[in-house]
Amino acid sequence: MEQPLEDIEVLDVGQIYNGPYCGLILSYLGADVIKVEPPFGEPLRSRVEEGEPEELVMLNSNKKGITLNLKSERGKNIFKSLATDVDVIIENFSLGTMEKLGLGYETLSSINPELIYAQGTGFGRTGPKKDRLAMDLIVQATSGVMDVTGNPDQDPMKTGIAPGDFFGGIHLVSGILAALYAREQTGSGQLVEVGMYDAVVPSLLSQLAIQYRDPSIPSRTGNRHSAMAKAPYNSYKTKDGFITIICASDDHWQDLLKVIGREDLLGDKRFETNVDRVDNIDKVDELVKSWTEDLETDTVEERLLDRGIPCGTVQTIQEVLNDPHLQERNSIVKLNHPEAGEIKVPGSPIKFPESSDVAVEPSPTKGEHNEEVLHSRLGLSETEIEELRSDGVI
Repeated sequence: MEQPLEDIEVLDVGQIYNGPYCGLILSYLGADVIKVEPPFGEPLRSRVEEGEPEELVMLNSNKKGITLNLKSERGKNIFKSLATDVDVIIENFSLGTMEKLGLGYETLSSINPELIYAQGTGFGRTGPKKDRLAMDLIVQATSGVMDVTGNPDQDPMKTGIAPGDFFGGIHLVSGILAALYAREQTGSGQLVEVGMYDAVVPSLLSQLAIQYRDPSIPSRTGNRHSAMAKAPYNSYKTKDGFITIICASDDHWQDLLKVIGREDLLGDKRFETNVDRVDNIDKVDELVKSWTEDLETDTVEERLLDRGIPCGTVQTIQEVLNDPHLQERNSIVKLNHPEAGEIKVPGSPIKFPESSDVAVEPSPTKGEHNEEVLHSRLGLSETEIEELRSDGVI
């Protein structure tokens, strides 16, 4: 079975994380993705003085790479020529940037009516916040993510991941796939836009729900359940690390009492149901902690897993990179990159068991495929391409 998007061609003008992640997933689904960046490189390259930033290498596997000065007339004309024959364009510039360049949806769709123009923004194309500049940190603040991250007695804190960029990017993939399907029915492309703000808010479901049930619960609950609706539900210290334990059912709790040697508490009215345990959450956490803190993490995990109790070791980033589970599933793939050297990059989280995973190829260096793309797609000669280079167009 071939990859689902093998006949789809994409121009990825994305930058930093949001747009490039969208393009990465499309490339893993089989699309032919060309990354387009200015001659001096996209902003992510500013994180290192020379060479390829690891973040860029991790987000641009399986893409071709070209450079193009979209502020020059020849650069704009080349981009329009490339846009004539592609299926999808991805961009996540600040709102209105592509329009100012004369390369917005209205212009490009008039050239290619079947084009799907995918736009990632901070706050969308409408609404009172639409013109604000937005990086992931801004979206975390505005969306309430910072309000719910941390402990109750601490100031708001950003989460350690980039939810706006990646939630926005994967929602943009979903929109593109829906638009491709719609095009099969109508023959026409369309504009798809995803605001990072919009994409993040549904992930606050527990905190949103508690506003209707008990708004007195603090926004920040540390490692306890976001709506203080489950117990036990926490991270517990062990002799050599931390482990998370959740009792999703009363059966889990009863099994946990047996594992920790507290069968005497079976039937105790303080802990009989989840609601009872939440009412006595401090006592519950102390019971669990008094058991875990005297044992090594592996021992705790093994005993809990043997009884089917949901748990997970708090792994370091190095442990994640070296996790055999991720490696077996090709979700972490080791590559030899021509500039970055040996590096592990994310593979596709989307699996099709009836076909092999797409082979993961190293990300392109800046402008690596200029000659190939400009010659094969536009028929430009070596002389013409060299002239573009000397004039700063590529």
